[in-house]
Amino acid sequence: MAETAPVLVNHRPFEPNPILSLHSIDSSIIKPHDSIAVVDDVEIPTVDYFMLFSDDLDERSKALEYIGHVCKDFGFFYLVNHGISDSVFEGVFKGISDFFNPTEIESRKQYEKKNPTDRIRWALRSSPGENREYLKIIAHPQYHCPTKPAGFSESMEEYFKGLREVVQGLGKAVSKALGFEECYIEKAFKLGTGFDVSAMNLYPPNFRSKGSIGLPDHTDPGFFVSLIQDVNGGLQVFSNDGNCINVNLPPNAIFINLGDHLEILTNGKYKSHVHRVVVDNNKVKRISVATLHGPSLDAFVSPAPEFVDDSHPPAYRGMTYKQSLQANGFDEIDVQSSIEQIRL
Repeated sequence: MAETAPVLVNHRPFEPNPILSLHSIDSSIIKPHDSIAVVDDVEIPTVDYFMLFSDDLDERSKALEYIGHVCKDFGFFYLVNHGISDSVFEGVFKGISDFFNPTEIESRKQYEKKNPTDRIRWALRSSPGENREYLKIIAHPQYHCPTKPAGFSESMEEYFKGLREVVQGLGKAVSKALGFEECYIEKAFKLGTGFDVSAMNLYPPNFRSKGSIGLPDHTDPGFFVSLIQDVNGGLQVFSNDGNCINVNLPPNAIFINLGDHLEILTNGKYKSHVHRVVVDNNKVKRISVATLHGPSLDAFVSPAPEFVDDSHPPAYRGMTYKQSLQANGFDEIDVQSSIEQIRL
């Protein structure tokens, strides 16, 4: 690829950072909640999805080079011009708000955990380590969603349909950024039957929480996780130096955080980053939708030969995506990270 400067969108000039994630940070850097330095989101780059497929070859080349820099040196970004309309976002937030109607909590208990094959699951957590009410659904390859309230399932399905196009598009763009044919990641992950789980979260205002944590520190399995929220504040992602960055999404943007299995496939070239949710500054309730876009359950994921050599031996064990989701003893719908068990 030609040596041209990356295209920047609403972002300070690009400054490469050393490749480092919380997986390799000394434990002394990770500080207790009250002592962590929290910074503004000026460090979060913005990727223009439309530019990744521009008819202008020079613009497209610069955009692909830029997303490669972002994936390697950040591991997370805001995605804009992705083609999902404001009205779809509004329908999603209204539908979720209606579902979490405080007077209907008894009806939601029908979705409490029953067995490992649940495709819809609801829970209410209120403890010092976790404060949220959530609904998890399998969104792909088969779509599952409560039928009530009216319009809720239809609004979510429209959003997930748009997200699937984004998944396929980012698969092509990241493949090209890595220097491969655009179907590289689609083939490696079998994205056509990718296993997507969406968590719709209702975080309480701080005066109703039992602690400062809405969701504790974690990474996510899969290709990447996409997130939208109705009110900014609370979501924080750890940067390469171990500090927290507040995620304040621009209007109609999607926050993208790379997943564990892209890290595994690239043998650590691209990293998944630890993130969390805090609620101690919440003045009002907050809704978010985090969707984990995974490989097919039967896709065998291991460090690809293109990323392995004498200087970079395999750093992860290979296994199917389903095996990795079950490695910690959790159900598929729980989609918990098992990267520490997979790491060699």
